[in-house]
Amino acid sequence: MQRHVKQSETKPATELKRPVGLVVDDELGERDDTVEPRRKRSTFAWLIGLVVLGIGVALVVDRQPQQETPTAPTAKQAPPVPVTVAEVGTQDVPIYFDGLGTVQASNTVAIHSQVDGKLQSVNFVEGQRVKAGDVLAIVDPRPFQAALDQTKAKKAQDEAQLVSDAKDLARFQDLVKKGAGTQQAVDQQQAKVDALKATIAADQAGIENAETQLSYATITAPISGHVGFRQVDAGNIVHVNDQTPITMLTNLTPTMVVFTLPQRDLVSVQDAMAKGEVTVIAMDQDNVHELGKGKLLLIDNQIDQTTSTIRLKASFPNEDERLWPGQFVRVRVLVETLKDAVTIPQAAVQRNSQGLLAWVIDAENTAESRPIEGGPTVDGLTVVTSGLKVGERVVVSGQYRLRPGVKVSFVTPQSTPQAKEAEKTAP
Repeated sequence: MQRHVKQSETKPATELKRPVGLVVDDELGERDDTVEPRRKRSTFAWLIGLVVLGIGVALVVDRQPQQETPTAPTAKQAPPVPVTVAEVGTQDVPIYFDGLGTVQASNTVAIHSQVDGKLQSVNFVEGQRVKAGDVLAIVDPRPFQAALDQTKAKKAQDEAQLVSDAKDLARFQDLVKKGAGTQQAVDQQQAKVDALKATIAADQAGIENAETQLSYATITAPISGHVGFRQVDAGNIVHVNDQTPITMLTNLTPTMVVFTLPQRDLVSVQDAMAKGEVTVIAMDQDNVHELGKGKLLLIDNQIDQTTSTIRLKASFPNEDERLWPGQFVRVRVLVETLKDAVTIPQAAVQRNSQGLLAWVIDAENTAESRPIEGGPTVDGLTVVTSGLKVGERVVVSGQYRLRPGVKVSFVTPQSTPQAKEAEKTAP
């Protein structure tokens, strides 16, 4: 039987002496033990190279121009803040109380017929301006003319009878004087004469009544004004007690405006009326266009407790007839005028937790926040009672970008593009 002998058991003598650095593995075979030292040396060289490269990059970056490297902020001055300014000025400031009112005609007449009859003609055009005495309509006058003629004839008959009875009275009186007649006959005849005189007086009254009825057949304008819509046409039968008028006639010159103010304004208005005539201005609903100026006539004799308001009435000449009955208007009552008041634009007034303030620009164009005390605001101007002097400059726009001590660059409102455009389009 043949036996297999392992290689290790039959090693030659020459293999017992292994070369330096040669490692034998029973399963994997031989491996060179010089590989690991070489790898360590290679890694170390790479590390040295990376360090050298990093130092070189640092030197290059350090030699770049100074302005390209981020540096600490220098004390560079900030650009001035653009704002719009206006000068503090003085002017007379009127103080107004504002209210809402309704225009009323100074006189309104419903045109009715004062007699029964057929409406023969309508002699006006709707909306026409008429004068007092102008003929507006005519009712058929023939029945009234006939009644007048009848009363005149009756009077003439009674007058003729009076002449006859008066002559008889004279004869009886002569007979009594001659002793041929009696006094009783004279007295009876005198009674007849007196009765006829009374009848003739009644006839005259009847004539006047008939003339009046005849005059009613011609309907004339009792006042000057404007006629409205025609509500009854010619050919219709009209009566004295008709509810529907033929037309409405209104007088617009002058005209009245009834308006209300809060109860708190009562004393101020009374004081203004005590000093003299109080001017009242009527504006349109948008409070833009002035419709007329008038004067305050009266304050109502009681306060409306439901709304806590007072009612007032003002009169307007209304020669141009811009105020129309039933029109709603805004009313401004001039109660006082502040002479030489210090004013600034309303937009310049700011508010903080301490009260009112304004941004003031000094001679070096530096912004300063200054507390002020303000009065009423009228037409975009606010009255300043303290805190500002005439001629100082205040900021009217751009305040939100300001801080105390900030430099500003500014323009006046007159030089802004918006103001120039407004001036071009202004009438």
